[in-house]
Amino acid sequence: MHTTSSWFQWLSNVGHEHRQNLWCLFGLALALIFVGLGLRDPWPADEPRFAQVSIEMVKSGEWFFPTRGGELYPDKPPVFMWSIALFYWLTGSIKLAFLLPSALCGLLTLYLVYTLGRQLWSNQVGLYAGLLLLFSLQFTLQAKTAQIDAMVCCWITLGCYGLLRFLLIDGRWRWYFMAWFFMGIGVITKGVGFLPLLMLLPFAVLQIFKRPNPSAPTISHTWLFWLGPIVMLAAIALWFVPMLLLVEHTQTPLYFGYRDNILFRQTVTRYADSWHHIKPFWYYFVSVVPIFWLPVSLLLPWLVKPWKAAIQKLDYRIILPLAWIVLVLIFFSASPGKRGVYILPALPMLTLIIAPYVRDIMQKRGPQWLVWSVTCLLSLLLLMLAVAGLAEVKATVKLMAEYEVSPWAFLLCVGGLGVIICMLTVKRWRMVSWPLFIASLWIIYSTWGYALLSPVKTPKAILAAVAQHVNANTQMALVGMSEQFILFSPYPVTHFGYHTLLPQQLSVAWQWQGDDKDKVIVMDKTEILACFNPDLAIDLGYAHRVNWVLLTTASRLSACPDPEAPARTFSTSHTAVRD
Repeated sequence: MHTTSSWFQWLSNVGHEHRQNLWCLFGLALALIFVGLGLRDPWPADEPRFAQVSIEMVKSGEWFFPTRGGELYPDKPPVFMWSIALFYWLTGSIKLAFLLPSALCGLLTLYLVYTLGRQLWSNQVGLYAGLLLLFSLQFTLQAKTAQIDAMVCCWITLGCYGLLRFLLIDGRWRWYFMAWFFMGIGVITKGVGFLPLLMLLPFAVLQIFKRPNPSAPTISHTWLFWLGPIVMLAAIALWFVPMLLLVEHTQTPLYFGYRDNILFRQTVTRYADSWHHIKPFWYYFVSVVPIFWLPVSLLLPWLVKPWKAAIQKLDYRIILPLAWIVLVLIFFSASPGKRGVYILPALPMLTLIIAPYVRDIMQKRGPQWLVWSVTCLLSLLLLMLAVAGLAEVKATVKLMAEYEVSPWAFLLCVGGLGVIICMLTVKRWRMVSWPLFIASLWIIYSTWGYALLSPVKTPKAILAAVAQHVNANTQMALVGMSEQFILFSPYPVTHFGYHTLLPQQLSVAWQWQGDDKDKVIVMDKTEILACFNPDLAIDLGYAHRVNWVLLTTASRLSACPDPEAPARTFSTSHTAVRD
């Protein structure tokens, strides 16, 4: 009983000093997010693409029309690639540059959540909100990954921050216009940047039914509300208008195609009529939230009563973020195309509205044991998998062969450490088991894990095999465009269009090679349908779930069908960047 009461006393006293909170939160964030920075290369699926695009921006000086291997890349607006390119230009190291934008956006998101919690409730609540977010699995994972989602999450959180400060704290219009501005920046980063707008829906409903918030600031000059959309359009115009003017100036069909693709196919069509990542409506609720939002997902059952009470009291601090989270989940669930990272922007607001109640929840035996049990279960599963792998159990041998990695010592270390943490925290510090476990996991993964995965996450071994069969004057072509090969290739690379059908690519590659012995082709052996003799292909090895082969002039057939449609040839003049 004494140990339990002392735990409650410590819990009540922590987090009241603002300066100490900042040191604690950002010291932990720097350790977990920035550890391993510069130790690994870009990994598929998205990172090599964004890194390659950014390198080409710096090399070519063309920043408004990104290219991937010399081909226009219209799938995403260029803001995220601009940020990587800027850091690459400043540091000269792509290993540093490609992860810095996500890491810095992660830090800013943490600060925004901490500040909102502090201003809406107290310093202690702000600290709890920040720590809940930092120790959430999906948030830190994305902060350590070079995908767009950490950045767009930051812009969306800035939008929510501005609206909540304006509506609930001081009513200053600068926060309102800041929210709209960063919504615009979010739109030109990844179309869904407008999502903070959904927070105005529950606010409007409450106002219509004359349910004002008695603690909210008095807001006058309501005509200024209509200036918000203009501010957002102005932010969008920072990229949109110059891009349109340049397209009109060039009068090039390729640029017209770039404009139409990025404005329509990658926004409206991608959402309403998705062509990949098709998942059922309930996908996020059963496959993403329970796992990737750990540990906050474990606390949700204990939040029903306090949230219900807050809603009955018309506490806007809870109602607005909670309604917004529900609307965001419905918005993404309504689209047939779904990826787990899409709902990341809802996580910061969720930790914000959990934080006021987390101290009371942590004092209950139910959530204490649940968090501890899940931590212990994950640790035991990792430990058992490691032991099975070391014992060469058939299923683990098959798994190792499929992924070409032997992670058993790594898993033994992580799982064993997790079990030790659970043993040490079982009596008094059960709630601390998850932060200790996940912090240990991130640090070990970002050092030992990076070194373990690097050989299988990059094509360096395949390119080393190519080097054994070619000379210094070799030109290499890719059939089946793969950004990581372009990024790491020591040879100039030619390809035939990312969206070009493989039969067309084969025909054009056959014509490109001709009888030039210095020209070789790298591709998936199973895709050799014509033009080349697969029996004369040189095996390069298995990587990225593909059997790669080298096609020299010796493997050419005497004839090859003409392509049914013309295909362009794209070349990169530069070779792999050496850090």
